Amino acid sequence: MFPPDWIVPDWPAPPGVAALVTTRTGGVSRGPYASLNLAGHVGDILEDVRENRRRLRSHLPAEPFWLEQVHGARCARADRDRPGLAADAAAARTPGAVCAVMTADCLPLLLCDESARAVAAVHCGWRGLAAGVIEAAVAQMGVAPERLLAWLGPAIGQASYEVGAQVRDAFLAAGPGATEAFRASAPGRWRADLYALARQRLAACGVARVSGGGFDTCAEPERFFSHRASGATGRMAALIWLQ
Repeated sequence: MFPPDWIVPDWPAPPGVAALVTTRTGGVSRGPYASLNLAGHVGDILEDVRENRRRLRSHLPAEPFWLEQVHGARCARADRDRPGLAADAAAARTPGAVCAVMTADCLPLLLCDESARAVAAVHCGWRGLAAGVIEAAVAQMGVAPERLLAWLGPAIGQASYEVGAQVRDAFLAAGPGATEAFRASAPGRWRADLYALARQRLAACGVARVSGGGFDTCAEPERFFSHRASGATGRMAALIWLQ
């Protein structure tokens, strides 16, 4: 049984696929990292992070395959590569290998195939999305895209996510359809919809069955870590594995 505030994705994943997303509750960290911060690189007391990870591990079949997330487009194999690899997604085809990404406003995307043969966790910041991290994860899974299901986890909502021309231009370079995901807010400023951008990328590579979305981590600071809301803050984890 997971802690009641953690999120179990509501999606039509087949039997044999398990997934969860932690929130900021259930740990021992203090201050801006209270309480279940899972990241050791954000300034938290490392002993507290280790205890938080120990608590998470007690609910999992194995240690999560932690990545060194770099806002890129590389997808590792959680059942083959070494932990700590510089990558922003992890895929697995072996039962018990736990794919994990950490977020605090960026979009965590979970993927599985309809026959429970492959899973992936994807860290979708704007740079990674624009660079093709979703496409890399789909390719690494080795399953026809039309057989995949996707779930969009807690991320910053459009109302809270104001960006400049650099972000907008990065997506428009791939096609004019991205215009729909940006709403003008001031001269040279837009509010970006990470969920819409991810759905566009999923559709473009053939993934049609998409669930989730509708969160705003920045607007719920008591439940979610949010870098934009707090600056110094912790990280949540989105995890998926084959049973």
